[in-house]
Amino acid sequence: MSTLEADWTEAAEDRLLEAAVRLAPQFGWTGRLVARAATAAGLSEGEAMLVAPGGARDLAALFCRRHDRAALTALADIDPAKLKVRARIARAAEARLEAAAADGEATRRWAGQLALPHNAALAARLLWTTADLLWRWAGDRATDENHYSKRLILAGILAPALAIRLNAGPDAARDYLATQIDRVMAYERFKANIRPADLAHNVAATLGRARYGA
Repeated sequence: MSTLEADWTEAAEDRLLEAAVRLAPQFGWTGRLVARAATAAGLSEGEAMLVAPGGARDLAALFCRRHDRAALTALADIDPAKLKVRARIARAAEARLEAAAADGEATRRWAGQLALPHNAALAARLLWTTADLLWRWAGDRATDENHYSKRLILAGILAPALAIRLNAGPDAARDYLATQIDRVMAYERFKANIRPADLAHNVAATLGRARYGA
């Protein structure tokens, strides 16, 4: 891909996603949203397909990456090396939750869409990527089995934390994170009880609670 093509794609992604965020509270993260957002962004159907060939699923992934970037921006002035690991993960997770909450109803509809059974694998993959990004910011460079355990556990915490943030507010989410950080730090004690195959199910269940406010 040439530089010109890459620049066009990035700009078109931004336009499409911005339009989608405005319209998602009305249409949800569905095929209808893709079409409406493309029109609002001044993109043809073919151009929208180039940007998001997977339709709503690609838009949902772009939305997640938007929050990942916002979290890193919020963390930019913090030197993780000056914090204990426990504090690093708490700060990183809180920044990520606030980035998602900033988009309000669009995030709630996103969570509801990812709670659907056919999107469970996508939800798990997106949360895994976010957990990896947060651990890397925190300075984790593990390459053995610890690499996977840490990310699996943090991904499993982020899903219910987001549901709590959306439904009960930042204080409740912060309290929840505080009670869970010990599990991240002591993953060796309970990682045997968490199977990778369970992550998609757990993510779907917790995002479902975000969707219905339960």
